[in-house]
Amino acid sequence: MERRSAFEANIPRKDDMRVEATLFVSESIRLEADSLSQLVDACRVPSVRKVVATPDIHVGYGVPIGCVLATSEVIIPAAVGYDINCGMRVLRTNLTARDVDASMLARSIRRDIPLGEGKENIRLSREEFDLVLEAGVPALYEISRKDHPAWDFMDPHEKSDLRNLIEDGGSMEGDPAAVSPRAKERGRNQLGTLGGGNHFIELQEVVSVGDDETAASWGISEGQLLVMIHSGSRGFGHQIGEDYMSLARSRSYGEPHPSSQLCYIPLDRKEGQDYVGAMRAGANLAFANRHAMAALVKKNFFHHCRDAKLELLYDVPHNIAKPETHFGQELWVHRKGATRAFAPSRMSAGCYRETGQPVLIPGSMGSFSYLLAGIEENDRALCSTNHGAGRRMSRTQAAGKVRHRDGKVLREGAITDEEFNRSMEGITLICENRHTIKEEAPQAYKDIDEVIRVVEGAKLAKVVAKMRPLAVLKG
Repeated sequence: MERRSAFEANIPRKDDMRVEATLFVSESIRLEADSLSQLVDACRVPSVRKVVATPDIHVGYGVPIGCVLATSEVIIPAAVGYDINCGMRVLRTNLTARDVDASMLARSIRRDIPLGEGKENIRLSREEFDLVLEAGVPALYEISRKDHPAWDFMDPHEKSDLRNLIEDGGSMEGDPAAVSPRAKERGRNQLGTLGGGNHFIELQEVVSVGDDETAASWGISEGQLLVMIHSGSRGFGHQIGEDYMSLARSRSYGEPHPSSQLCYIPLDRKEGQDYVGAMRAGANLAFANRHAMAALVKKNFFHHCRDAKLELLYDVPHNIAKPETHFGQELWVHRKGATRAFAPSRMSAGCYRETGQPVLIPGSMGSFSYLLAGIEENDRALCSTNHGAGRRMSRTQAAGKVRHRDGKVLREGAITDEEFNRSMEGITLICENRHTIKEEAPQAYKDIDEVIRVVEGAKLAKVVAKMRPLAVLKG
């Protein structure tokens, strides 16, 4: 690796690499050797045109988490990942942190939104489920069920605004026929559930504003209460990823796959188009899932705070592949653990044409999160930035080995109970599994402030506001 500046380095092209890799990292950010090896593998994919690592880079499956790569002729399921359209949504409120009991609100939300893996909530018929897979968020307004409270808090008048407030309008051209029966079985009743791992709902207070003009135009101010939701396509997306990664691994397309994990599919083959349709169906379910959870969050706010208003600021995926124009050509941009960060010139048709796209970057559950805006200088990063702080410890390293059924510690982790409790002082934590929660401890993640320093220093985005967690719901 060669360093170009305080915030940028590269891995020069060599051997069978087709392009160099660009990394946006500082000297202070720890880099795993395995993540760099995976980045080199990404540079070996046929028709690859650009490979970028964001400041939260860490080991993933096939390619690192925090990887952006552009191809012209192939699609790569592992470069999207298992949790298709895992993403972020932020709701702004008309309340200040002093106006509410965040702990009480979080416990109330917990009663409506199941936490943890394998949970179910809104039960859809097969026809309704296929409609969501085809159309995403707009399908929820067509279904308009009366037997679940989520629909009572989806305002039909806001439907026309959503195309500017959700990436792709919350609707991609999904193909339910390209999805396996097993995937549909796993996902059909999971709408309105959070999931496990690093997924969360947070009630946050804006502690500082970095760009007064942009913050004002977004309706953001110091002391304001925001709600951040982080979730994806649940078991449905995981099964799609498993199905198509296995398919790609089993086929040969003339040129070798870079690794047993990183396997590509030509876009001009039927299986390539099938993956695109299935991936978009997974993305639609994730968009709809976050929309349903947002409606249930509103339900609880309106019950406890009668004059409350909650409005969608933005919803953005960070595990997705889609065609975009870069360097004068249409490329398939794969973002895995990376967030689109479009500048004003790329948001010309929407309400963010003056400010650039809102970029939503959480820290860990005990640290700050950030709202940023896309800027023109980030074309060289494929108009992308990181999706979070990025892990610096594996789950096992952080929490040790814990027997799930009874919480018995089989091997101690690097983070003690005392350290974990200190890091969460003053924050209400509601989680499904107390035995494994240290996997998500703040100490297991990189320093979010240093990560954001790199983002600004490398001119990937600009900070609009900084938030601290008041209450956290985790799987």
